[in-house]
Amino acid sequence: MGKPQSKGAVVLPLIPLAPPFAVLPTTSVKVPIANRADVAAILAKIYSISPTAKPDAAITVVCVPLCSKQLSKDGRLLIEGNEGNNGENSDYESDPVNASTRDIFGYGCIAKVSGVQGRRAGDLSLVLEGLERVKVVNIVQERPYFEGELEPVEEFIDMANSELGDQFQLLKQLSRELLALVRLSSILPRSPSVSLSPIVARRLEVYIARKDLSEAGVLADFMTNVVDCTHEERLRVLASVDIKERLDRTIEILQRQISTIQGSTRITVTSTTIPSSTGIDLDQLRRLQQEALRRRGAIGSGKSMPGGFPGFPGSPGSPSQSGEEEANEVDELKKRLQDAKLSPDADKVAQRELQRLQKMNPAQAEYQVCRNYLENLAEIPWTKTTVDLLDTKTLVKAKKQLDDDHYGLDKIKKRLLEYLAVLKLKEQANKTIDEQIRALTDANAPDDQKDEKEEAEERQAKEPTEAETRLLEKKRMVDKSPILLLVGPPGTGKTSLAKSVATALGRKFHRISLGGVRDEAEIRGHRRTYVAAMPGLIVNGLKKVGVANPVFLLDEIDKLGVSNYNGDPSAAMLEVLDPEQNHTFTDHYVNIPIDLSKVLFIATANSLDTIPPPLLDRMETIQLSGYTTLEKRNIAERHLIPKQITTNGLRDENIDIPTDVLDKIITSYTRESGVRNLEREIGSVCRSKAVEYATAKDTNTLPAYNPIVTLNDLDAILGIERFTEELTEQQSRPGVITGLVAYSTGGQGSILFIEIADMPGRGNVQLTGTLGDVLKESVGVALSWVRSHAFELGLTASDNENIMRDRSIHVHCPSGAIPKDGPSAGLAHTIALISLFSGKPVPPTLAMTGEVSLRGRVLPVGGIKEKLIGALRAGVERVLLPEGNRKDIRDVPQEVKDGLRIEFVGGIWEGLAKVWPERWETAALGHVMPRL
Repeated sequence: MGKPQSKGAVVLPLIPLAPPFAVLPTTSVKVPIANRADVAAILAKIYSISPTAKPDAAITVVCVPLCSKQLSKDGRLLIEGNEGNNGENSDYESDPVNASTRDIFGYGCIAKVSGVQGRRAGDLSLVLEGLERVKVVNIVQERPYFEGELEPVEEFIDMANSELGDQFQLLKQLSRELLALVRLSSILPRSPSVSLSPIVARRLEVYIARKDLSEAGVLADFMTNVVDCTHEERLRVLASVDIKERLDRTIEILQRQISTIQGSTRITVTSTTIPSSTGIDLDQLRRLQQEALRRRGAIGSGKSMPGGFPGFPGSPGSPSQSGEEEANEVDELKKRLQDAKLSPDADKVAQRELQRLQKMNPAQAEYQVCRNYLENLAEIPWTKTTVDLLDTKTLVKAKKQLDDDHYGLDKIKKRLLEYLAVLKLKEQANKTIDEQIRALTDANAPDDQKDEKEEAEERQAKEPTEAETRLLEKKRMVDKSPILLLVGPPGTGKTSLAKSVATALGRKFHRISLGGVRDEAEIRGHRRTYVAAMPGLIVNGLKKVGVANPVFLLDEIDKLGVSNYNGDPSAAMLEVLDPEQNHTFTDHYVNIPIDLSKVLFIATANSLDTIPPPLLDRMETIQLSGYTTLEKRNIAERHLIPKQITTNGLRDENIDIPTDVLDKIITSYTRESGVRNLEREIGSVCRSKAVEYATAKDTNTLPAYNPIVTLNDLDAILGIERFTEELTEQQSRPGVITGLVAYSTGGQGSILFIEIADMPGRGNVQLTGTLGDVLKESVGVALSWVRSHAFELGLTASDNENIMRDRSIHVHCPSGAIPKDGPSAGLAHTIALISLFSGKPVPPTLAMTGEVSLRGRVLPVGGIKEKLIGALRAGVERVLLPEGNRKDIRDVPQEVKDGLRIEFVGGIWEGLAKVWPERWETAALGHVMPRL
């Protein structure tokens, strides 16, 4: 059926084989014909030409396996970046019926059609015998069956190559060894799935023995077909044109198969007595083993695997190689443990585990568990620390580092500088304590000379004296690091602040994300009795940084899971974050106390509400309020704009964002606590200018390019304003007053109009404008105070007259979509009611904040800094604040204090004198009650 195409090339029908089938020379395979239209078409073609063919002509086809996604078509392993990938690193078709040209492997085997087996139509199979290896050069036909242009493969064997001869001898040796193992395992109780009859085994032995070096490739193909190997391994052997490469790959498969059988039979031999029904006692079995050893020349070594099972030289389980490798591994592990400078408790456990490891058989499951445990002990930094950068310029450099990285945040910076200053003093205290401990140790040392080993054992066994115990306790107290908790809205720089601390200290930094942690074992590790046990996040962090005094950032500690069926992760953090306990933190996996007192823990949270009180009690809380408009402006000018200019490929001279444009972005397009959205909006402006600049550069119109961003550009770049600012009214009306508010989200202060109208009614009060419960109560308190003092205020003719008898009032705060709540508008409500009832307007540039009591006192409120900044931006000139907020003015920026006239009031009468001084100057003293 062959059609010659070119020199040495033929065209033959191709039969694709589904994984894991592949035909090798000297092997045979049965291909089911059911549902294989291509095989049926090939058979029809064969029968059509059979009358004209020679009687002794062999009918041949080519068996080609389907590709594997792990290999290229020439049998090379595909790795990331491999040239052999050619972009085809997707899954190949595994069904030969649906296969296409791209699914055909690059090598195949010419096979002779021996016949068809089976009695029924559904059970028919085509019997094929492999003849020779070929390379698939090209697919010339895909339907109704594949036809390919094939190129024969030349196999050259260098008979003089000693290395090739050694490889071939090793292949024969491993083949006989595998045969012996299969025969031995077949007579053992609970035998594995592999078994072999004596007659077949004898024939195989003869077949292997008769092969010489000229048939090395044939033997490799035969053994690959005999053993259990993966589809990829079989494809790689099929694609191995070079004989040495084929031998190497076959030897690798045989070694793995031998190790598998040895591991499954070793325990059986050592723990089970051979029953008499098998006709072979234990002595007879050992004689068989000795005979197998003698055939390989290994009897003189006097070594055998545990339990009397033979180890064979050259294989992974041989005593000559495996024993040396295991000894080297144990010695290396011992050296690593010595270099780790373990604590006394850890060293005691490590020595015990090392002794267990040396007595274990490497094939036992416990061996790897024990070894992993010791490797983890060696990786934990028990005593290794980094030297803190503490010199005469430490505090100055740290302050500069924090100021360069962060604008504002004065309280946090002050606390961190305090920690650095204390750390410098601790360093000297530590030296003094170490000298005292060394002096006590030397004084109690024995007079007689002993070798170092005995002295070390004595020191380990000897209990510390009372004086030493006190000094060690004092040293532990000196080493104790604070546990800081930074609480604030998202985007305010909590995480980057912790990185700056690590940089200023010269310590290593590690971030542990606690958001979504629901399992206690993630914090404290799994116990070693569990499969795939591993240490927790804390110990893994120490292993990663490699020192005992890093800076650990516990990010999003308020998102830590609560108690569930997997335990309570927040309770597991108690031992980590308790300065009185964390010097003996015990991970479930390590199960040895680990000293965490030198670790500087900095936790972050958005809210304190979800943190359990016992955990919160362990930490020192530092509040980060949202950035004000002025702070955002400085942060943007110092950090965000330069960063976005660089990110978007521009230079400083290519874009200029004036201060008024930046303020417009801050106030009209972002209203958040942090600066993330502000950075995004600045990035949008930079990208827009980048497009404009690139276009001008491409069209040679750079002189016409304007790098300055104007207010008119913002509407086109960022769209419609998302937030509108409240501005003071131009005219004053009775019952309308300006209050102050600090938004709960964004830290942005602003003014708030309070409008009160009266109408005929029966004393009803209507409240609108999305007012919260606290604000509703403020209205009630204000109205009660005005009603009770209506005669004194000159609002009624007699003391018994009810000012609300024939009227109802409606209190409204505009911007109904924005929820408004909190004790901040009581004074404004009171002044607004008096203004309404008296008909006297309040100046529109006067704003006020403060809560009132029924006795007429004005109580302090929060958010003064944000409120005053918002008032200045809205055009307010005078502000009334409670007397109790006088201390908060220190935190207000100087430019705000210069732009506002701030006055303080302690009571409502005093506030009336500030609003209408011509009427109420003496009324504040309670002497004269002028009537309006």
